[in-house]
Order: sequence, then C-alpha cells, then structure tokens
Amino acid sequence: MDRSIMEGDPKSIVEAMAICGYAIGATHGLVYIRAEYPLAVERLKIAIKQARELGLLGKKILGTSFSFDINIRYGAGAFVCGEETALIHSMEGRRGEPTLKPPFPAESGYNGKPTNVNNVETLANIPIKINNVGLIEVPMGTTLREVIFDIGGGIKGGKQFKAVQTGGPSGGCLTEKHLDTPIDFDTLTAAGSMMGSGGMIVMDEDNCMVSVARFYLDFIVGESCGKCTPCRIGNKRMLEILDKIIAGNGTMQDLDKLKTLAGVIKDTALCGLGQTSPNPVLSTLNNFYDEYVEHVKDKKCRAKQCKALLTYMINPEKCIGCHACAVGCPAEAIEGLPRKPHAIIFSKCIKCGMCMSRCKFKAVSVI
Repeated sequence: MDRSIMEGDPKSIVEAMAICGYAIGATHGLVYIRAEYPLAVERLKIAIKQARELGLLGKKILGTSFSFDINIRYGAGAFVCGEETALIHSMEGRRGEPTLKPPFPAESGYNGKPTNVNNVETLANIPIKINNVGLIEVPMGTTLREVIFDIGGGIKGGKQFKAVQTGGPSGGCLTEKHLDTPIDFDTLTAAGSMMGSGGMIVMDEDNCMVSVARFYLDFIVGESCGKCTPCRIGNKRMLEILDKIIAGNGTMQDLDKLKTLAGVIKDTALCGLGQTSPNPVLSTLNNFYDEYVEHVKDKKCRAKQCKALLTYMINPEKCIGCHACAVGCPAEAIEGLPRKPHAIIFSKCIKCGMCMSRCKFKAVSVI
C-alpha cells in the first residue's frame, strides 16, 4: 500500500510532510523506506528534487520565513520497525527494537527531539482532501461481504469461502458468520481481528487453518526483535506446539497450552508486534477449533495440506502404467512395469504431490 503510493504519487507525500512540518513547527522530515523498493526510492528522490527546485522545500519556502526539507532513510525491511520507537532507532543507525513508553516520540523521538510519526498512507490523504482525487478507497463501514463478493467478485473457481484474514500478519481469521461485519477499527477488533494495514487475505476450502496460523506465527517469530521475553520465547514455544500438531503428534493439552500462552503474550509483550502476534492462533482456535481437534485426535487434515497427515495412493483400476508419475518422482518412490499398474513405496514417499500433478488419468489420490 505505502510502496504503491510512493511509486504512483510521491509528490503527495512531499506536500503532506511540508504541511505537517508547517503545522507543528518542524524543519526537517524523514521518510523511512525499505531498500528493497528501488522504484519507490527513485521516484521519491525525483519528487523531493523537483520540490526543492520549485522552492517548495529547503530554506525560506516560497519567500516565507518557514524552512522545511526532506531526506530519505533506508531500512532493511524489519517487520518490527513498523512500531514507531523501533523505527526511530533504526533511522538513528541503531538496532531496530522498541522501547517502553513514555516518553513518547512526540516528547523525545529522533535524536532526542520531538518527533511526529505517521504512516505514508495517512500523510498522503492530507493534500488530496479537495475536489476530485485519483485514488478510490472503500468507505469505513463497508462490510467484508461487499469487499469479497461484490468488489472482489467472489471466490476463484467457484470454491467455498472459508475465512478472511484482515490486518496483516498480526490480524485474525474471520469466518462466514463475520461476512456482514462492517470494516472499522473497533468492530474488527471486537471480532478477534484488527484493521492493521487494511489488507485482506481470503481463504477457501483448500486452506488448512492450523497451517495458516503456523505460517503467520513463523513470520512473527522471524521478525521479532528479541528484546522482550514474551515475544522472543513465548511465540517460539507456540510455533513449536503448532509444528507438533501439524506433524500429527499433538495432544489436547497442547491446545490448552496454546490458548494460555497466547493470552500471556498478548498481555505482557513490550510492543504492538508482540501484543498482536497471537491473533492468528487465537482467532483460528476460536473459529476453527474442530480442525485443531481433527489434527490432534483423528490425525486428519481436511484441507489436505499437512504432509505428515497425508498418504498418496495409486488406484490400480485407473492407472495405465504410463510411467509419468515415476519419472517425475524426486524420491524414486514409485515402482511398476510399463503398461502395468504402479504403486507407491510409502517408506520412500516425501509427499510432494508431484505424482498427482503428473498423472493425466486421475489415478493418484491423497487421503
């Protein structure tokens, strides 16, 4: 979202920051941007250069006594640097990790000076609140159903809607019963998710919700700055439990541990990253508890996504012995003579699904 704005309309950022600087009496603005976004960096540099040439940035802007300029600071893409104190530390050349507040950045921020921290998309809305604008946005209060089925056109391939995850990696997974939920900060939070970055990921019947929770938690563990114990160790323990469940070794006690750990981390983590990190786990436990139980008790993944719980089979009545599956198998786990039904050697099978994708006669199935 922010990258798209910087690539498509960087001048809106420059103008907004100048307006903000004038309003609060600041003389210097910084844009923190991932170094992996070269196009956004290039276009923002051009916009800043053109603004300086026109007298809109620099000393004594357009003949006034007001002085304001903008520079760029590069980041390495650390997720935790979305937290304002971690972001400031990174811009100062220090390790990107949060600190306790107060003092808030408005009192003591970048290099100890009062600092106003805003999201790029928030700033971009300042100069365009007049007449016609070129950016179409969904009004607050629009329902999830309208976004997914009206604007989004429904689920691809006619498959059944299963869940929608809102708010980025720290958001929660909502179900069909939430489709008529208005999109706003308080309502999404009350439903067990969050507004976050405004992003949505829609899932269908082929998604395993235990694997989805594990995917997001794995991301959070990798992005944690490691400063506070609840986030650094607690999330790692939750990830280990999810790995255990997906491998078919989970117990009902593990589900209780997950819920307890998630609550403790939510209440005790230092910054917003840690405080919201349990959301994917808690929301899937609350809304898809039956899938967790199936993984634990029945050793079954209804979406057929957890490899340890799957078994690939070749139907001898459909197999014509074309040998395509055997040629494509990276583990050499398929045996059989040409033009004769083939079979899978289970001890060698790595459950990659290559045999199923290679078979043109639908002779391979997964159970």
